[in-house]
Amino acid sequence: MAASPFPKAGAPPGGPRLTDQQQALQMLTSGQNLSPQKAKSMGLIHEIAEPAKLVETAKAMIRNGLKPVAPWDEKGFKLPGGPVYSAAGANLWPPAIAILRRETYGNYPAAAAILKCVYEGLLVPFDTALRIEQRYFTEIMQTKEAAAMIRSLFVSLQELNKGARRPAGVPETRFKKIGILGAGFMGAGIAYVTAKAGIPVVLLDRDMESAEKGKAHSDGLISDQVKKGRAKPEDKDRLLSLITPTSDYADLAGCDLVVEAVFEDSAVKKSATEQAEAVLKSSAVLASNTSTIPITALAKNSARPKNFIGIHFFSPVDRMMLVEIILGKKTGDKALATAIDFVRAIKKTPIVVNDTRGFYVNRCVLRYMSEAYKMLIEGVPAPMIENAAKAAGMPVGPLALTDETAIDLAQKIMKQTIRDLGDKAVDPKQMALINTMVDDHGRFGRKNGKGFYDYPAKPAKKKLWPGLREFYPQLKPEKVDYAELQQRLLVTIALEAARVMEEGIVTDPREADVGSILAFGFAPYTGGALSYIDGIGAGQFVKIAKGLQKKYGAEFKVPRLLLDMAEKGETFYQRFDPYAKGDVKQAA
Repeated sequence: MAASPFPKAGAPPGGPRLTDQQQALQMLTSGQNLSPQKAKSMGLIHEIAEPAKLVETAKAMIRNGLKPVAPWDEKGFKLPGGPVYSAAGANLWPPAIAILRRETYGNYPAAAAILKCVYEGLLVPFDTALRIEQRYFTEIMQTKEAAAMIRSLFVSLQELNKGARRPAGVPETRFKKIGILGAGFMGAGIAYVTAKAGIPVVLLDRDMESAEKGKAHSDGLISDQVKKGRAKPEDKDRLLSLITPTSDYADLAGCDLVVEAVFEDSAVKKSATEQAEAVLKSSAVLASNTSTIPITALAKNSARPKNFIGIHFFSPVDRMMLVEIILGKKTGDKALATAIDFVRAIKKTPIVVNDTRGFYVNRCVLRYMSEAYKMLIEGVPAPMIENAAKAAGMPVGPLALTDETAIDLAQKIMKQTIRDLGDKAVDPKQMALINTMVDDHGRFGRKNGKGFYDYPAKPAKKKLWPGLREFYPQLKPEKVDYAELQQRLLVTIALEAARVMEEGIVTDPREADVGSILAFGFAPYTGGALSYIDGIGAGQFVKIAKGLQKKYGAEFKVPRLLLDMAEKGETFYQRFDPYAKGDVKQAA
């Protein structure tokens, strides 16, 4: 569903009267954007005109015999594709209802209302259909889902995209040249989105062969766009001309910003930082794309920690719209402003996060995965875990997500956490599960074709690995509380988001909500992780979490912040009002 929960202005009754009902339903329920050419081919518009020729084209349409009445007002009008009660209608509507259920799990009231609105509207005259639309629209606009989605996916998203967290008084950076250290998958992806924004890029790696390989990644992405008709050959030539592969740090001279995206190793990052700073101008900002190492620790390698910041991209860079900007203890306003300007220039959404292990997004994602491991250990059948996640509104199940990010990476993170925080920091049963997957069965995830899922050659689809059933005694499905599985997966993420707010890692609820949706798809109908709590109410949420803690353990322990909010009847948007002027909001 798009940010607007319900298409308006006569679209539900009008669309299916102009084009076939199946295409109209697809457009209306998904909120998809149509190209002008597609809209014309569907019969939704008459002509396509350049903005400067709009009036001229309209006049020509009138001169050429444009009819003054809508098609449905003409005598003898017939619905494209036939009436609702026809053979064609019988083939469309029952499957449409089933598909809606499959895609939304009943979480989006607007989608069901659109289906009803179109169905009922096609049985009556157009003017009556408009009244039906008005009534459904009014009903949907009063739902908590509409309020939450509009706030997070429209209002907050626009505010963050416009630089809501940008420090005032810092001149905007007009980027003339940007450097990328490391031409691996992440570095190459960052180079692509930067060049796509029209900014010259220097892509550096240890040797020219590696740097050229990184540029080839951009060639592959833009070539695919050309093949699909989404870009022109001249767009490809222009983009590739902006990427300069190199192995010489001297080529970074003149860069306004350098993004370090080398291997996740402190020593390698230290060397890259020192060599880059040796040739950069004093005003240049150096950013690390680290996903695991605290920015404050990396900033110690810099001769100018005020100009050092974290810019954490998500994979794949060309498709993921969120970027976490991480502040070290000494990061200055200029570095923050430059980072936000860069993220906005490449048309992504920035959220600002203070320094901590895992930052914001990874902390929440790891909780999501961890809860799934715990369910497996309890004997919950794997298909129930994955299906419960989707039914709760998550786009990808936690086991599939672990496969995408790599199970051996999960193992490395767990081992590093134990080294840093001690044995009690990781559940030994979960560590044993991951060790068994990686060390005993060689199952690393999608990258080697076998993880929690098996990945057969295309066109066959992935399927859960049957061997998971042998790990733990399996509970009978009818003995598992399916609704509680859904609740556990959402509540554990929301609790972590609340802890992040309590610790002052994220200070603006807009960023926590938008970040949770854009980064890992937290049930968009809720408006995001904090809006999920606000929608339930802090008091009721605390009651739910305490019940889960009693049954399943400390991961559901309620932070002091939430207990205080429940006592006072507060929401996150009251407690941490992002629009309050001059107020410093306290966590607890």
